[in-house]
Amino acid sequence: MNWDVLIRGGLVIDGSGRPGEIADVAIDGERIAAIGKSLPAGSARVIDAEALAVAPGFIDIKTHSDFTLPINPKAESKLRQGVTTEIVGHCGFSVAPILPGKRQLVQDYLSASAPWLPFRETNFRDYLDSFPRTSVNAGMLVGHHTLRLNVMGMDARSPSPAELDHMTALLEEGLTAGALGLSSGLFTPPSSYADRAEMVALCKVLRRHNAGYFTHLRDESNNVIAAVEEAIDIARTCGVHVEIVHLKCSGLDNWGKAAQILAMIEAARDEGLAVDCDAYPYAAGSNPLKNLLPQWVQSSGLEEMLARLALAEAREKIRIEIDRDGLNNWGRIPSWDCVQISISPHLPQHAGQTFGKIAAARGRDAVDVVCDYLIEDKGATRVLITSIAEEDIREIVRSPSALVGSDGNCVADYGVTSQGMPHPRFYGTFPRIIGHYVHDERLLPLEQAVRKMTGATAQALRLRDRGLIKEGYRADITIFDPADFKDRATYADPHQYPTGRRTTVLVNGTIVVENAKHTGATPGVVLRRAADGSVQ
Repeated sequence: MNWDVLIRGGLVIDGSGRPGEIADVAIDGERIAAIGKSLPAGSARVIDAEALAVAPGFIDIKTHSDFTLPINPKAESKLRQGVTTEIVGHCGFSVAPILPGKRQLVQDYLSASAPWLPFRETNFRDYLDSFPRTSVNAGMLVGHHTLRLNVMGMDARSPSPAELDHMTALLEEGLTAGALGLSSGLFTPPSSYADRAEMVALCKVLRRHNAGYFTHLRDESNNVIAAVEEAIDIARTCGVHVEIVHLKCSGLDNWGKAAQILAMIEAARDEGLAVDCDAYPYAAGSNPLKNLLPQWVQSSGLEEMLARLALAEAREKIRIEIDRDGLNNWGRIPSWDCVQISISPHLPQHAGQTFGKIAAARGRDAVDVVCDYLIEDKGATRVLITSIAEEDIREIVRSPSALVGSDGNCVADYGVTSQGMPHPRFYGTFPRIIGHYVHDERLLPLEQAVRKMTGATAQALRLRDRGLIKEGYRADITIFDPADFKDRATYADPHQYPTGRRTTVLVNGTIVVENAKHTGATPGVVLRRAADGSVQ
């Protein structure tokens, strides 16, 4: 046989959860053509995989790379982790659709998440059709924040029947174009203004299109149990698949609740509901700084928020509410030293500093410093918040039902996306699972970790022919040394690729990383949901 590529003699871990077996994998065009012992090489390009694992390309089910792929199409920080597919548009934050006259509103709203991305007016079909060539596959979600911004701005109220119809029409257009589903960010305005009736109405649209619902819970801290119940109720009421993204129990008062939540998800599955979750293996999360403050701070939009933050009475109200309840969605933290500036477009010199240290250096109250900083940085500051217990992380990592998602953008150690100090998960999520929790901690076997990153994720997303090493499937393949695949990115020095000199990655049959070097190829495709709900 004349294959295009032959991967010779690796430990094939097929993504199903079965232990690996030594075999060859032959690739013809974009697909896996054969798997077996001692396949003939013919004229194929041979990749020596002896002593290496050969796995399906990792599927990052939870990312915000729609903010960076158009300006960093090579997606180095993800590919070097073995990621071949990203699902974007999460937490209600999508960059489409944008109606005429709404571009600046959406751009201002997303300034802390996508400070360098150019925005344009577009419907969802044009957004998908014009998405640039990239090195990874990408599936897109329609964001609930974005729907509300287009139709209602930042109004803190329920939609009128006409407004709900308008949001429904925008969602319908996105789903018809091939969006995988709807994402929500119920933890912060304007999504947080939505009641159950609004979300049920939108999710019934998803049901008609066999699409999924991906939710950032309404509260990941003090009311996390009730928020999980709300997500499960949507699955039960609307009959849709629900993905609870970046599952966490944030804040000192909520540590230790992960096992209870995982049990709730298992009980929902036993009931016949389609509910999944994913998480990243780090004790810190990341968010726009403005989202840590009480929700009323953001009402009426950016300019009004910045004016409000300058008022002494507003600051005192913020201080009282944080002292009483902790940070919005994050709960109580030991101190403001747990909040570190990650990306600060207008004050880049402060990246890496904590608000505790800045307040101490200035001899001022931390809430005043935070308010002043948001005003100076025009609301665009992004921060890291250390608020998660290691034991909860371990509980989720070892759970066979919890998937892996980085919640990170594709960035690089050069160019515009190398600015600031992003979360180390951007560079290290998948090798951290394998290098730390599998290899060092022996928390779970390698084949189960790979399944959580590939086959199980593909099943949750209904990917038609990805996620397994199987004849006829797309040749999205990651080759790595299980003993030399460790995260190196840290909070202090995040722009570091993982170890692994022999790491090689193929996307749709094309080599994009060879021995840890990017080839420059951009064979990724935009994934679209078909009418039956499958994604290809």
